Amino acid sequence: MGNGNDPFPSLHRLPPLREFLVDERPQEAVAVAVAIAQAGPRHLPAQPEAPVQYPLVDPDAVTFAWQGEADAVWLRHFMALETVAFPLKREPHSDWWRLRLRVPERARFEYKFDIVRDGHGDWINDPLNPRLATDPFGANSVCETWGYTVPEWTRPGLATATGRIEHWKIDSQSFASQREIGVYLPAGYDESQSYPLVIIHDGYDYVDHAALVPSLDNLIERGDLPPLIAALTQSPDRSVEYVDDPRHVAFVTEELLPALEERYNVSNDPRQRVLMGASLGAVASLSIAARAPRLFGGVVLKSGSFIFDQKLLATRHELFRRVSAFIDSLDRQERLLHRAFVSCGRYEGLVDENWRMAAFLRHAGVATRHVESHDAHHWGNWRDQIRAGLMWCLRPGVYRKPH
Repeated sequence: MGNGNDPFPSLHRLPPLREFLVDERPQEAVAVAVAIAQAGPRHLPAQPEAPVQYPLVDPDAVTFAWQGEADAVWLRHFMALETVAFPLKREPHSDWWRLRLRVPERARFEYKFDIVRDGHGDWINDPLNPRLATDPFGANSVCETWGYTVPEWTRPGLATATGRIEHWKIDSQSFASQREIGVYLPAGYDESQSYPLVIIHDGYDYVDHAALVPSLDNLIERGDLPPLIAALTQSPDRSVEYVDDPRHVAFVTEELLPALEERYNVSNDPRQRVLMGASLGAVASLSIAARAPRLFGGVVLKSGSFIFDQKLLATRHELFRRVSAFIDSLDRQERLLHRAFVSCGRYEGLVDENWRMAAFLRHAGVATRHVESHDAHHWGNWRDQIRAGLMWCLRPGVYRKPH
C-alpha cells in the first residue's frame, strides 16, 4: 500500500452530499416556518423572547438565534464541509440575529457562535441552547436535528443494578513509569465466573464524556451485552504512544493483560477479548491486534486516524506519516482477527480513510461492520456507537440493528 494509490481501485466511495444549506427563502416564509417549529400555529413575535430554547427544530431545518450588539455573528461547526461557517443575519431594527439552516434528519453536530466586534472574533457557546457536550478541551453547544434522539441506553439511573470501577496502578517497565488503570466490573461480579474483556483506550475520557458506565450497566441488564470486564487505559502522550509505539504494544500485551488475568477471571478465548478506541485510540487498538494477533479477536475502531492515500500526507500532521507506515506494514502481519467494527462520522475529514480501512479488513477476511453516522469527530458520536460496536464483536449471534 506504499505507492500512494487507492488500495481498492474498484471500490470508490461516493463523497458525502453537501447536506447543510442556508435557507435563502424570503424572510416572511422563514418566519412562518420558525413559528410552526416554535409553537405550532401560534404567530412568532417580531423579536423572539429570550426564554425560548434554540435552536428551533423542524423536519426540514433548524433555526439559530443570538441577541446582542456585534459587527457579525457566525455559526462555526466542527465538520469537514466545504462551508466551515454560516452567517447569522441581523433582523431589521433589532439586536436579534438569526440563521435558518436546512439540515438532514437524524443528525447531530456541535457548534459555537463566533461573535465579531472591532475585527475580533469571540467563540462562545449558544446562550439559548442548554444542550452541551463535553470533551477533554471543554464544551460545545449541540444541535440535534429532527428525528435524532440520544440513545436511551446511555442514560444513568435506568439499570436496577450497577457496576463499579476499581482503580489501581501498574509499574510499567515499558514506559519506566507508573500507569493508573481503571477496571469496570459488572453488577454481581463473581470471581468464579469467566468474563469477556474489553480494553478501552482513553477509557477515562469514555467515562467522562461518553456515558460509558451507565451504557454498560444498561446494555448488560438488557441482555444486549454479556456481563464483561472493561479495562480503562489513558496515555499522557497519545500522539506518540498510540501510533504503533512498540512500548505501548508491550505495555498492553506484556504488562496490563497479565495483571488483569492475575486479578480477575477474564476469558482466555481471543474471541472474547476486544480492543476499543476512537481517533488515535483506534490506531492503537489496531496496532495491538496486528502485533499480537493471538491475544485479541475483535476491534472496535471509531473515527480512526487512518491514512491510505499518501498524497494526503502533505496536508496532514507529521504523526500521520507514522500512521501511514503502520498501515503499510499491515500486509505483512499475521491476521487472526475474527471481527471488526469500523465507524466514522459522515461530516469529519477521516470518513474516506475509515471506509478504506473497513474495505481493507473485509478483503483480509475479517468479519467487518462499517457504520457512518450523521455526526462528526465527537465523543457524543463515539458514545452512540458503543452498543453497536461491542455487540458486533461480543454478541454476533444476537446482533440487532442499533437503536
